[in-house]
Amino acid sequence: MPAKRSPSAPGEADKLIAYQSRLLKAPRIAEHYHRLAEQGREAGWTLEDYLGAVLAVESNARAQSGAHQRIRYAGFSAIKTITDFDFTAQPGVDRAQIARLEAGGWLAEARNVVLLGPPGTGKTHLATALAIAAAHAGHRVAFAPATGWITRLAEAHRTNRLDAELRKISRFGLIVIDEVGYISYESRGADLLFQIISRRHEKRSLVLTSNLAFSDWHTVFPNAACTVAMIDRLVHHAQVINLKGDSYRLKDRDLGRTPTNDTE
Repeated sequence: MPAKRSPSAPGEADKLIAYQSRLLKAPRIAEHYHRLAEQGREAGWTLEDYLGAVLAVESNARAQSGAHQRIRYAGFSAIKTITDFDFTAQPGVDRAQIARLEAGGWLAEARNVVLLGPPGTGKTHLATALAIAAAHAGHRVAFAPATGWITRLAEAHRTNRLDAELRKISRFGLIVIDEVGYISYESRGADLLFQIISRRHEKRSLVLTSNLAFSDWHTVFPNAACTVAMIDRLVHHAQVINLKGDSYRLKDRDLGRTPTNDTE
């Protein structure tokens, strides 16, 4: 029988693991395998248990890093989470409904979320928080006010790249269209916004915020037929959440305090 090989010396094993970790571009394995080995010995892990724990450290770190990258490039005006949201200022908002949305099942069904209410009542905060939750779940997200999306597409149209830009936007797992209704839109701008919404209908999700009830959209959109079609596609598979009350900013200003929530 062939002679049984003796185990490698600890230093040789460390060098081998460090080398293989570099080849695999998995630095967390090299950082944590010693600690996990000690933990595994104390807990009586099998080799399979230990291997799973080592791989989980690397995969979880990669997922977290990916989420940070997606959030970084999403274009958020500020980073807000559901945990930060002041539900006491919005008692009419269903916490259970928001928790379900944060879980993300609606994204798999290409559903929308529409947040309506006066300025300063937390619409942008919730929209941002839901998009950040989506980023953590692995979705590419993009955030911009309605005017930002319109400007982006108008420039693409000017340079004969409109179709390409619409295809690029359609690849995002979730987009946020913020602040619809704060200004009036020319016919061309309204048409461009409609194209974004129409192309995502039943294919990809979006979150939209507006200070206007749907019945008042005719005051900012010039084309009645386009407005009806836009609303129809928005609400077809959507959860519409109405926020009420006074602006956080105005409340804090009246009390002479620094605003605690400066989002819409």
